[in-house]
Order: sequence, then C-alpha cells, then structure tokens
Amino acid sequence: MQQAPRSIVIGGEAGQGLVTIGDMLVRTLIRSGYGVLVAQHYMSRVRGGHNTYNIRVGAGDVLAPTDDVHVLVALDQRTVTEQGPRLGDGLLILDERLDPGSLNALRVPFAALAGRPLYENIAALGVLAALLGLERAPVDRLVGEAFHKKGDDVITRNLEVLEAAWRWASDHRAASEPLSAPEGPTGRMMLQGNEAIALGALAAGVKFCAFYPMTPATSVAQNLILHAERMGVVVEQAEDEIAAMNMVLGASYAGARALVPTSGGGFALMTEGVSLAGVMEQPVVIVLAQRPGPATGLPTRTEQADLDLALYAGHGEFPRVIFAPATPEDCFHLTYAAFDLAERFQIPAFVLTDQYLADSYRPVAPFDLDALPPLAEPDFSTDKGPEGDRYKRYELTKSGISPRRIPGFSKSLVLADCHEHTEQGYITEDAGLRIAMSDKRLRKGDGLRSMALPPRCFGDEAPDLLLACWGSSEGAVVEAAQRLRARGRKVGVLSFTQVWPLEPSQFLSRCGEASEVVCIEGNAIGQFSRLLRLGGVTVGRTLLRYDGRPFTPEWIVAHLTAGDSGTSHMQTAKGASA
Repeated sequence: MQQAPRSIVIGGEAGQGLVTIGDMLVRTLIRSGYGVLVAQHYMSRVRGGHNTYNIRVGAGDVLAPTDDVHVLVALDQRTVTEQGPRLGDGLLILDERLDPGSLNALRVPFAALAGRPLYENIAALGVLAALLGLERAPVDRLVGEAFHKKGDDVITRNLEVLEAAWRWASDHRAASEPLSAPEGPTGRMMLQGNEAIALGALAAGVKFCAFYPMTPATSVAQNLILHAERMGVVVEQAEDEIAAMNMVLGASYAGARALVPTSGGGFALMTEGVSLAGVMEQPVVIVLAQRPGPATGLPTRTEQADLDLALYAGHGEFPRVIFAPATPEDCFHLTYAAFDLAERFQIPAFVLTDQYLADSYRPVAPFDLDALPPLAEPDFSTDKGPEGDRYKRYELTKSGISPRRIPGFSKSLVLADCHEHTEQGYITEDAGLRIAMSDKRLRKGDGLRSMALPPRCFGDEAPDLLLACWGSSEGAVVEAAQRLRARGRKVGVLSFTQVWPLEPSQFLSRCGEASEVVCIEGNAIGQFSRLLRLGGVTVGRTLLRYDGRPFTPEWIVAHLTAGDSGTSHMQTAKGASA
C-alpha cells in the first residue's frame, strides 16, 4: 500500500539557512523521482522573524500544501512554540540546546556535528535526509554543485559535516519512518512559478523586460537576467513602475516582444500605461504577482485579490486577456500564450499569478519546445506595403485587428499617439471616427472569446456539489473534492486558467447539471464569482480565504462542512454571510 504524502516543515529565523536546507532536500527528492510541492511562508524582513519552508512529499504526484505536519525541523525555539501544536504524533527534530517540551523529539548535537555555526544547516540536511531513508550519493553531488564556486576546500568541509550528520542519524533511524520508494520519473526539473514564467517568456522570444523590484514579482526579472546574455534579452531596472511600463511600450513599438513584471502596488502605478497600450493597440505582457493589500498589506504573503485590478485597470474601454496559471507548467505555457495573444490582437495580456505559486517548487518534466505552436508576429517586411502615410496603422477592419508594421523596416510611416486617431494615426476629434475606432478596438473581444481556454474539469459529472476555482487554488480544491468523494459525496471541480474574457458556452451546461455551485477563491468579496454570475452561472455560495495563506484541502473541507469561520466566510447567492 502506497504511503500517504508526508509533510516536512523546516522553521527558523531569516538568515539561519532554512531555505538552503529545504532547496537541497527538495532537489534531492525530485531527482530521486518523488512527487513534491513546496509552500514558503516568510515574514517581510531580512533577518529574524519566523519563517517556514513547507515540503509535502509522496511517492506519486502531490497536488497541494497541507495543514498537517509529520516531521518538524526546528532551528529556533519559536518554531517549537508556533509550529509544535501542528505536529500531533509526528517527529520534532531540533538542536539539543532547545527545549522540545512534551513533543516527540529527536535532539541533535548540531554544534558538535557542524563544528562551526556556519555549517549547522548542512548538518540538519544530513540528519533529515538520512532519517527519510534517502540515498547518500545524490546529496553529496548536490553539495558539490551548490558550493563549486567557493572552491574545493569549502566543498570538502561541507561533505565532512554531511558525513558526520549522516553517521549520527544512522544510529537514530528508528525515530522516523523512511519514505516509500518513489514512483515518479527521474530527470525532472525543480521549478517554481516565477522561474517557469521566465522560461515561457524566453521560449516566446522575449527581448525586453523593464521592472521595478517588488515582491513577489521580482524573481521573474531576476531569472530573465540569468539567461539574458545568452538569449539576447535586455533587462532594465527602471526608476519607477510608470517608467518600466512606458519603456516596455516603447520596446514593443520598436518590434521587441516585451514584458513587465510587478505586484499590486507597483501595478497600481502602471495603470496609465495600460490605458496607453489600449489606445496605441500595442502588444505587451504584464505579469501581475498578487499579494495581500491594500497598499503594502502583507508583502510576502499570498492572495487572489487583484483580479478586479487587472480587469478594470486603465481608463477608457479596450480589450485585454487575463490568464491565471495553476501550476508551474501553466506558468510556462500561459506566458507563451500571452505573448501570442498580445501580438495577435495588439492588446495588453496579463499573467495573474500570486506569491504562493511564485515560490512553490514542483517537479516539472522538461518542456518540449518543438511542440509549441507558432507565435503571431508583427510585419517586419521591408519590400512591400504602402509608403509614407498611405499606410494605415489603425485601418478599420472587420476583426478589429489592423496591420502592424515596425518603424524603420520599410518606407511605411508608423505613427503612434495617446490621442484618438485616424486610420493613419493622426490626431482627430471627429465624432464618427471616434465611434468607429472605439468599435474597432472592442471587436477584438469577439476574437478573444473565440480563442478562450475552457476551464479544466475534474471529478464527477452532474455532481451534487461543483467547486469552481481559478489560478493557484486548483490543487487544493481538487484534493478537497477527492476527500469529499471518499466520504460518499458526488463532487466535481471546474478550474479556470483563463479568467477573462470568459466564454459561457464552455461551462454553463456543466454548472447547470450540478445541484450546487460553490466558488472558492482567495479574496474577501468573491471577485471571480461575480464574473461567473455575469456569465449566467448560479453560484450558490462563495468560500473565501484572505488571511494571506494558501488554500489547503483540510481548510476547504472543514469550511465547506462547518460554514463561516475565522478569516473566511461563506456567502449565499444573495451575498449575505451564511
């Protein structure tokens, strides 16, 4: 019988090296073929505070984070105090200088094993990996890879500490049940959401990225920087968010595929530029990584509260598309698709992610670049087309899409302006032309809806209970549905990775077959459930979480069963708290 996924939590202060322990352990697990999912909880400070690195590992696939803790590695006393109550009958691993209280504990002489405080995280890695029953060789190789830039002496010292820790743990293996043998393939990548977004952008041929640092979006730009020289990408840290957006629009006008990553407060400053993209009909991809607001809010936590912000940002009326990836694979493919639709319809395209997904490592099979569909391209031709202002950059067409030439590649005059304009691009206040241009831009919405991604369906058809969700909550909702089905309920899941525009014909019939539709999302007012209702879905209740933590299957099942509680509430179809 396959062992159920186990939860390992490493806790301590910022600066104690818990991420080093976690990253190296997760990389070892993935290379060995285990299913892994990481959720990182950290406070907004460089040193101190209380952070946890949460690993859920299983022989097969792992869908979601969990509230359970089976192994707790405490690097400080605060971890024992705050996380200990979650441990139940699991194992607490801690330094012998800390007090375990009444918990089932294995007290480790980290100071003696490490020799110096600098190496205590490697000692913790060795003890933990040995108790989980992992093979030693992959861990040795990882240590060599991690410290190769620091020289052989550093590698040798870390390997000596690892050996001492491994030997000590071998004498205490009875303290913990080893993991079952892995069932997944080896050779998968260890990838989190923002890394996958950067790779998707590179696969789409991104050539320019401008940004102003803001958690949790910054690592998108940092990952592009890692590959910038080899892939011919210019990455510019601008003086502020407005400048970043306008730089990206300029690059797009010049023919480059362009991306701007940001988070809520930064995006709020960019919205004038979003409107400019709308009237210029300029392709641009915006990665909006959500965190709780308003203002600075909880800068290192997660939420799904910026859907309305992305949907309504920018004055005036113009089309846009909003993707909401659920997995790192989605982050890659939907970023790629965002570049295609941005160019195909000459619009702003959003990738709406969040802190949980941005920092969540999973095993991911290498992407098949040869299987990717071709992308729409602007007209770079040099030997055709009308010359001068006979070229109509904003030609009125049935589809709303005008020919987009790139300045400098031909004799066509390519005008751009923030005002309303003629077909050639000259400023106008003609009333009839204003209506014609506005209608032309909005006609693109028909094409966008015809290419809308349908929601993913899981579980029972014609269910008693249909759980609707979007973005990163998918895994927790799917696992919650599995648990409810195990109790005898007939439950289905509808997961949206495109949240705008919606094509109701793709999901109305499935919603209509369900006895009840409950929309689960990470905000306080049910932003997506309102879109579903506008699309004709009868949403009976909404289950909302907005305490800065990601959904877990336990949380969903408990609140579906019990109703309103804590930082969540359930609303009826009329909006009153249940």
